[in-house]
Amino acid sequence: MATAAAQGIIEPVDAHATRPGPDLAFDAALVAKYDGYGPRYTSYPTADRFHDAFTATHYAQALAQRNLERAGHPLSLYVHLPFCSTICYYCACNKVLTKDHGRSAKYIRYLEREIGMVGARIDGAPPVTQLHWGGGTPTFLARDEMATLMTALRSRFRFAADAEVSIEVDPRRVAADTVAFLGDQGFNRISVGIQDFDPDVQRAVNRIQSEEETRTVIDAARRSGFVSVNADLIYGLPRQTVAGFSTTLDRVVDAAPDRIALYSYAHVPHLFKPQRRIEVAELPSPDDKLAILALAITKLADAGYVYIGMDHFAKPGDELAAAQRERKLHRNFQGYSTQPDRDLVAFGISAIGKIGAAYVQNVKTLDLYYEKLDAGVLPVLRGVELDADDLLRRDVIQKLMCNFDLDFAEIERAHGIRFGSRFAPELEALAPLAADGLVDMMDDKLQVTPRGRLLVRTIAMNFDRYLREKREGPQYSRVI
Repeated sequence: MATAAAQGIIEPVDAHATRPGPDLAFDAALVAKYDGYGPRYTSYPTADRFHDAFTATHYAQALAQRNLERAGHPLSLYVHLPFCSTICYYCACNKVLTKDHGRSAKYIRYLEREIGMVGARIDGAPPVTQLHWGGGTPTFLARDEMATLMTALRSRFRFAADAEVSIEVDPRRVAADTVAFLGDQGFNRISVGIQDFDPDVQRAVNRIQSEEETRTVIDAARRSGFVSVNADLIYGLPRQTVAGFSTTLDRVVDAAPDRIALYSYAHVPHLFKPQRRIEVAELPSPDDKLAILALAITKLADAGYVYIGMDHFAKPGDELAAAQRERKLHRNFQGYSTQPDRDLVAFGISAIGKIGAAYVQNVKTLDLYYEKLDAGVLPVLRGVELDADDLLRRDVIQKLMCNFDLDFAEIERAHGIRFGSRFAPELEALAPLAADGLVDMMDDKLQVTPRGRLLVRTIAMNFDRYLREKREGPQYSRVI
C-alpha cells in the first residue's frame, strides 16, 4: 500500500510539525507550549463544580420537569459496574477490587431497585437510543447477572430498534462464547481495553494481556454482528518507548478496529492510590511522550483513520466519522458520541447523568449506595443546576470540541446574545493563540486550525467561566 506521505496525507508544516491529515497538524513546539492542565469537557460545568446542595429532591424535580416539557424525547442510559478482579496501576476509575462474585450479585439486586425507582419517575415511554455499560470491568459479572440486569433495563425502558448498546470489556476476562452471549443480549458495540502490547510496559502497570486473547475478542465481536469495535490505547505509561509503541500500533492497525481511543496517561497518585505503585523514573520524558504521540498520529493517519477530536480516531466509514462530517457529533460522559444532545439517566455508584439543565452524580461507595436505596431514597451524592450562562457556555464549548469552529450568529440566535460583546474578554484572551496559529479569528466566526485541533481543550478553556474566575478546584490532567 502507498504510504501516507506518498498519498499526500502527511506533509511537513515546519521543522517541528507534521500534518497527518488535511485537518490535523502536529506541532511539537506548540504542543509543548500549551500543554497545561485542563478539563476534558465531557460536561460543562465540569464534575468538580458539582456540589452536595444538589440532592435527591432536585433530581426528582428535574425528572418531573422533563415529564412536563419533553416526556417522549429519547433517552440515553449508563450503568456503572465497578468490580475488577485485579488492579491496573494506571487506572483512575471508581472500582471495587474483589474476586467475590457474591458482591456483584448483591449489587445487581440494588441496581434493579434504582432502575425501578428512577424508571417510575419517567413518563411517556421515551425510546432509549443509547445504552452503555462501563466500569470497572462490566464482564466481571456472571452471565446470569448480565441477563438479569438487561432484563431489568428492558422491563422499565422501551429500547429503540436501532439503539446503540455498548459495553467495555477486558479481553483477559472474556472468551469468544461470552462475546456471542453479549450479542444475544443486544449489545452491538464493544470497547476493548488494550493500552499497550509491550510485555515490559504490561508488567510495569500490572496488566499482562496477550495479542492473541485480544484478537480473539475482536474477531468474536465481528462474528457476532457487532456494528463497531473500539480499541483503547494509552501513551505515556511507564517503560513505554517510541519503538515499543510503534510495534503495538502495527498490531492494533492489523486488527483493524473501527475506532481507536488514544488516551494520555495522567499520573496523579495523590488522587488515585493504585498509581503510587508506578515508578515515576520509569515514565517517559515529556519529549519522549510527545514523540510517541506524534508517531501514533502519523501511523493512524497512514492506516486511513480519521481524527475525530482530542484522543479519538475512526475509520472513514464508521458512524463517528460520518457524524463528524455531518456536524452531528456530540460529547458526553462516555466521550464522543453520534447521538444528539440526549438526557442521560445513569445508574450505579459514582454514575453521572444529565437531565435537562441539571447534572446529577450518585454516591461513590457501595455501603452508602445500599443504605440510600434501603431507605427508599435516590442515591444522589451531588450535582448542579445550570443557569443561563452555563447553558450558553456549554453550547459554545460543545461546538468547539465537536465541530472545531464557532458560528457567532448561530450562538446569538440560540441564546439571544451579542457574541462579540458577551465574550469580549474571551476573544481577547484567544489573541495569543491566534498569533501562534491555533485559531483563525474572523468577524463572524472562530475556526480551530489543523495545528490547534490537538489543543482544542486549551482553546475551550478560555470560555470556561469557572476557570476564568479561578475558583478553587482540583488539578486536572494534562491536555496532551
